[in-house]
Amino acid sequence: MTVLRSCDKASPKLLQRILEAREDFMERIQARFVGVELYFENLERAKKFYIETMRLEVSDEQVGHHVKFDAGAGFVCLERKGAESYPSKDKAVLFFEVPDLRSSIATFGQDRLVQSEGTWAVLHDPEGHNILLLQRSN
Repeated sequence: MTVLRSCDKASPKLLQRILEAREDFMERIQARFVGVELYFENLERAKKFYIETMRLEVSDEQVGHHVKFDAGAGFVCLERKGAESYPSKDKAVLFFEVPDLRSSIATFGQDRLVQSEGTWAVLHDPEGHNILLLQRSN
């Protein structure tokens, strides 16, 4: 979308070449989302939150280093800050689709919400990462 906005005045042929190059690149690398990793100061507190509040099940764990959860189409890995030699300082947001948003909110409690509108709701994990719950469309 950003590419198209920056090329609004470009010729249709140029726009077509840009789109074809992008599609060709994605086809060549065959990339697909598989998971997300977040860093935590307090790994045990984070683990408890993702088990009790998000109702995720642990699929792998190295105590004091990381905890990995299966999250359907991908995984969520929580890692102790400083455990890796290549840490990221970027903001992270996790997106989860839920079949019934109201029921999900009721399960973890309205008081945990940071913000909510119609088809989505946001809560924070123990270290402030945004968790966005999206109402699954049928």
